Amino acid sequence: MNKPNDFAYSLTKYLTSYLSVTVGASKNTIISYRDTFKLLLIYASKQKSKKPEKLVLADLDREFISDFLDWIEDERGCSIQTRNQRLTAVHAFCKYLQIEHPEYMLVFQKIIAIPKKKCNQKVVSFLSIEGIELLLQQPDCSSESGKKHMMLLTFMYASACRVQEAVDAVIEDYKFNGTNLMKLTGKGKKSRLVPLEKSVVKLMDNYIENCKKNKLFSEKNLLFLNHSNQKLSRQGVTSIIKKYADMAREKRPDLIPKDISPHTLRHSRAVHWLQAGVELIYIRDLLGHVSVQTTEVYAKIDGDMKRKALERLSGIQNMNLPEWQKNQDLMVWLKSLGS
Repeated sequence: MNKPNDFAYSLTKYLTSYLSVTVGASKNTIISYRDTFKLLLIYASKQKSKKPEKLVLADLDREFISDFLDWIEDERGCSIQTRNQRLTAVHAFCKYLQIEHPEYMLVFQKIIAIPKKKCNQKVVSFLSIEGIELLLQQPDCSSESGKKHMMLLTFMYASACRVQEAVDAVIEDYKFNGTNLMKLTGKGKKSRLVPLEKSVVKLMDNYIENCKKNKLFSEKNLLFLNHSNQKLSRQGVTSIIKKYADMAREKRPDLIPKDISPHTLRHSRAVHWLQAGVELIYIRDLLGHVSVQTTEVYAKIDGDMKRKALERLSGIQNMNLPEWQKNQDLMVWLKSLGS
């Protein structure tokens, strides 16, 4: 019986043990990395006549990976963003291999030095406060599904959560430790606390009280379920948002962009925090970004917004601000995050 080669052994250990146990990577990250190496094996087989079981670590070098990336873009017609995403996975694997196989360290460092390809940055899609209000008015709250959908949309905007964080949220993380804070667990299984304003807390309390009517109710239950009382999928959330976005767009096409997605609610909340005078470093913490550089995209949306952020204005003139922006206790809490 043939023994597994060093590439097969290292990749298996990396995907099944290191990422999930040591790094605590999310399921989606592991799937994305797995798909990258599935493509790499296809490339090796079709373009290099190297069967998967014959591929060894010594075959990996800068030229091999560079050709693989060009193949992804040119032959498969993938975008530059996808090419860069695949390169990120390869970089991460090579950083792991440096420690596991130091004899190939120089080779791996040359691969890690492959730069990402420059591409046009997508414009951040967000809704105005008026657009958010219009979107939240669309669900029919006379029905149970309508109430649930309205609460889901409200929660996603109010907490600025990622779609995966919304579908993974459990009831016991609401009002964490008896506060008006929502505990969200995001990328790398890292948790953060996000404040919810009084109006949202009231809606959430009513929603959860209704959930308790279920005989199988538990604090560990998921916060949001689909119509079959099963876990919502990311695609399910996207479908719900697009449904109500289409309804809102029929009434005010100027307020609802065509490319709306679950992330649009997150972007919108971040922009509104910025407009309210919350500094980028605090928005970074509320969004769960690792670096404030990721958050800076919101300060670049337009010149006027960037100027206001840099000048650290306390609010916006001539605009009806929602309750959370008037709540001084909440604003003090926000400004204390980095201290």
